[in-house]
Amino acid sequence: MGNVWKGAAALTAATLLTKLLSALYRIPYQNMVGDVGFYIYQQVYPIYGIVVALSLTGYPVAISKLIAERLAARDEAGAAAVGRIALLLLGGAGAVLFAVLYIGAGAISLWMGDRQLEGLVRVLSFSCLFFPLIAVLRGVFQGRHDMAPTAVSQVGEQTVRVTAILGLSYWAIKRGADAYACGMAAVGGTLAGMAAALLILLFYLVRRGRQKPAGHTPPGSVRQAGWHLLTVGTVICFTNMVLTLVPLVDSFLFVPLLQETGLELNEVKELKGVYDRGQPLIQLGTAVGTSLSLALVPFVSGMRRGREPSFLHSMLPIRFAAVIGVGASSGLICLIRPINTMLFENDRGSLVLAVLSASVFFATMALTASALLQGMGKEWTAAASVAAALAGKIVLMRWLVPSFGALGAALATTGAYALMAGFLYVRLPRECRSARARVCIYPIVKAAVAMMAVLKLYTWLMDASGGGRLWASAEALGGVVLGAAVYIACIVRGSVFSEQELSALPFVHKFHLRLGSR
Repeated sequence: MGNVWKGAAALTAATLLTKLLSALYRIPYQNMVGDVGFYIYQQVYPIYGIVVALSLTGYPVAISKLIAERLAARDEAGAAAVGRIALLLLGGAGAVLFAVLYIGAGAISLWMGDRQLEGLVRVLSFSCLFFPLIAVLRGVFQGRHDMAPTAVSQVGEQTVRVTAILGLSYWAIKRGADAYACGMAAVGGTLAGMAAALLILLFYLVRRGRQKPAGHTPPGSVRQAGWHLLTVGTVICFTNMVLTLVPLVDSFLFVPLLQETGLELNEVKELKGVYDRGQPLIQLGTAVGTSLSLALVPFVSGMRRGREPSFLHSMLPIRFAAVIGVGASSGLICLIRPINTMLFENDRGSLVLAVLSASVFFATMALTASALLQGMGKEWTAAASVAAALAGKIVLMRWLVPSFGALGAALATTGAYALMAGFLYVRLPRECRSARARVCIYPIVKAAVAMMAVLKLYTWLMDASGGGRLWASAEALGGVVLGAAVYIACIVRGSVFSEQELSALPFVHKFHLRLGSR
């Protein structure tokens, strides 16, 4: 059990680190290429995000489950057969996706409202050729309870990707390249990152050595494994793509809808670039929640077999997500103007970003509830919530964007995540939505109100004392420290978590043990 905890902890830490890297690099990238250049990259980024989801969450999880089951039955031949059938099926899917994107790049760019994006989509299509082998290798290692290759490949991929994107984009700018050429350089960096991940996984495979499988696996068992991969794996992939699929709706609807109102394409590009500043903020705000949700699935699966049922019934994960989500959203809303100036050089679109900041709470709650339901074996319910969020996003975009522009798109995003969170919460078992969870609403809201009141006074005093990006940076960083201190103090005084509940979390439990030993 200790090795499982260590592996999960390593994978959670790696996931959190990669999400932070994925959010943070966009800030210097936007500073280099400007709002239009940022718009160009963000238009095609969701395609890469989908490929990453295919190679990181759904299919590796499904493959690892099938392999672990066969290894538990001492069926090495069956485990090897799962790997082969997975590589065959995913290889075919990757080839089809590559062909669709490569051949249909022109049509896709037209649907996005900008024909100049065709080259970027075509180059990005090559990422579909990487994901099958990456997904299979990660699934094989995870099925053998070896989380290190997945963790190291995640960190390696993001490190190489971020370095290549920033380095190639800087090189392109120095050579006088236009914004679309910089976007092409950034796409090239994403391919370099995937190549790095594949090389790391192959290194681990070679180091482990080839194991000769013994025994014979019935054909029916292989077909069953393939069907499980295509169904459960695809559903898990879809469920974990919500943070990519919602921005994908923006890629296809934002520009065309605003052009229909009479705005010129260049003006719409600027607006979309400013609107896209919200994406790294959402990613940063939900990083802890998404990492937690990924780690929860196997543990809740174990709870279903009778281990630590009080952890589930007390709804500690939901309350933990609520504390993170409320604090992050409230803090961002109060400090959005100085944060916007600090990160992106000016405060353009601060109202839009404030509305997007509210979605951090709903996204964090939705992702945590989704992970709980997946752990209970309700993958289809979690997938249905994503479908509801996407449908809501499309309807709200068509309704709000023509009247409110970028602000309408921000309202649509927040509404989509709110719809998903509400859908999932009511689908949780009744015993999960316990009275304990409802009682904690008041102290969390009280803590948020206290923090917002303090930050409102703080920003009023700071705004009256100075200006400029350097001053905004000092205001933003000081506000984060002040707001966090007030919020955490109120949460502790409000007894949102009991000592018994905190001890259920492995990291907190070890922390208490270490403090007690001193």
